Amino acid sequence: MPEETLKVAIHAMDNATGAVSREFATVRTGKSSPALLDTIRVEAYGSLVPLKHVANVSAPEPTMLLVQPYDPNIAGEIANAIRSGDLGFNPSADGGVVRVPIPPLTEERRLEMVKVLHRMAEEGKVSIRHARHDARDKLSQMQKDGEISEDVCHTKMDEIQSLTNDHVTQIDKLLSKKEAEVMEV
Repeated sequence: MPEETLKVAIHAMDNATGAVSREFATVRTGKSSPALLDTIRVEAYGSLVPLKHVANVSAPEPTMLLVQPYDPNIAGEIANAIRSGDLGFNPSADGGVVRVPIPPLTEERRLEMVKVLHRMAEEGKVSIRHARHDARDKLSQMQKDGEISEDVCHTKMDEIQSLTNDHVTQIDKLLSKKEAEVMEV
C-alpha cells in the first residue's frame, strides 16, 4: 500500500514537471519554434480547432515559421488566428501557405518573458508540493490506522521528500536553461 502511494506521487510529480516543460516550449525565445503556435485555435469547418489539427508547422529558418494547411483554402483563417493570438506575430498568407516572421525581442519583452517563465515554474513546484502533501497525508493515515509501522511511514516520507527535491531541481534546471535562451540576444 505505501508503494502505491509512492507511485501515485511519482506520477503526479512527473506530470507536473512535464507540464512545465510543455509550457516553456510555448514561450518565445529569439528563434522560431513550431511550439510557439501550440496555443493558436483556428475557425475551421464550423468550429474552433487547434492549429496542429489543420496544418503542419515547421521552422525552416531561425526567424520564420512556415504553416502548411492540410486544406489550402483555410490559409486566410489561419493567418487571422495567428494575428489575433496575442503573440505579436504578423503572418502573411501566400498561395496556400502561411509565413510567420519572428520579430526580434526587445529587452523589455525578454524581461517580461522571464517573469512568465518564473510564474510557470512556481506553478509546477506548487503542483509537486501538492503531490507530496497528499502522499504524506495518506502515509500518516495508514500509520494511524495501523496499516504500516512508524518506521515504514518515516522511510516512505523521506523517499517522498527526496522525490520532491529531485523534481523541483528538474524544474529549476529547465527554468535556468529557458531563461538563458530568452535572454540570449
